[in-house]
Amino acid sequence: MLEDSAEDLYEHAPCGYLSTLLDGTIAKINATLLGWLGYARDEVVGRRRFADLLTVGGRIYHETHFAPLLRMQGELGGVAFELKAADGTRLPVLVTSTVKTGSDGQAQLIRTTIFDASDRRAYEQELLRAREEAERERDRVQRLARTLQRTLLPPALPEVPGMRVAAYYHPASADEVGGDFYDLFPLTGGTWGFFLGDVSGKGAAAAVVTSLARYTLRAAAVYEADPASVLAHLNTVLHHEYRGSDPRYCTVIHGHIRPEGDSARVTLATGGHPPALLIRADGTSAFLPAPGGQLVGALPGARFVADDVVLRPGDALLLYTDGLTEARTHGRTRYSEERLRADLTGLAPATAQSVITAVTGLLAGFGDGVEDDTALLALSIPLPGGDRP
Repeated sequence: MLEDSAEDLYEHAPCGYLSTLLDGTIAKINATLLGWLGYARDEVVGRRRFADLLTVGGRIYHETHFAPLLRMQGELGGVAFELKAADGTRLPVLVTSTVKTGSDGQAQLIRTTIFDASDRRAYEQELLRAREEAERERDRVQRLARTLQRTLLPPALPEVPGMRVAAYYHPASADEVGGDFYDLFPLTGGTWGFFLGDVSGKGAAAAVVTSLARYTLRAAAVYEADPASVLAHLNTVLHHEYRGSDPRYCTVIHGHIRPEGDSARVTLATGGHPPALLIRADGTSAFLPAPGGQLVGALPGARFVADDVVLRPGDALLLYTDGLTEARTHGRTRYSEERLRADLTGLAPATAQSVITAVTGLLAGFGDGVEDDTALLALSIPLPGGDRP
């Protein structure tokens, strides 16, 4: 009775069993595997090799990898194959084989256990489909973010007579629109306006505020000669629009440039923004004072004060957002404004492009320590006869 039970367990086990001679000829096969394949026992036993039950790709892999490894190791488990049924359908399976040896240590036959992997294959395919769908969705989100970001930044900076200008934008994430922005544009009387800012938050909501701030600044700069008055106008607009349950504010540095011979006078007003860095032709550097300068949009009567600085040949002015100075170096330490000043001190004669190049090199060195978007805008006065490297 026990023998009958063991035979029944072999024949109707929840997995396939077969035994093959050393040349692969099938010597024994259970009813479970025959049922999966749709063959009669006499169609298989002594007539077919195990490799004959595999698809073309499976037969190649079996002969070139599976069988040689099995001979060397004596056992091999969990290998994925596809069996070809009598009706031509394919059955994904996991195969484990063991070489049976006699008392003299010589190989006698190969015992193989086969598990139906249809559910696993379906699960893997569903995971793959979900992953591909997620990747397509992420690509769509990233394209949308890039497109939206481009609308918030000038496509190219204009040329300012007697000056050099350069800018750079570093997104911290490809999936979200950042809130950093900058612009440079002509005003009347040979004056040029510029600004650089950072809106609180990220994503589409921040992009709306960024767009409002950018176009409000440009419009107000046309009829307001004082940069502090321009920031006051932006403060009124933002505070009126976003004073409810979702308050929004930004930091901004805004100024006017007026070329004067071989120099240029810059009038700057700051609204809660990191101070601009002035790099002189002799390599010395200093942050420009920013009196007043409260956050823009946070308070109804925020105070802003403008101040002047003269750029001479070989001087450069750098504006930046706090994504640079708050980046982490070596994964822990915060970068800082003072370290930025120290790193750029000695860059002489400084040009707009050399300053941007130096800072982008710093950003690249921070790697994933740059956790926020970073915008850079640099202005410089060329030396007589042109900039030198």
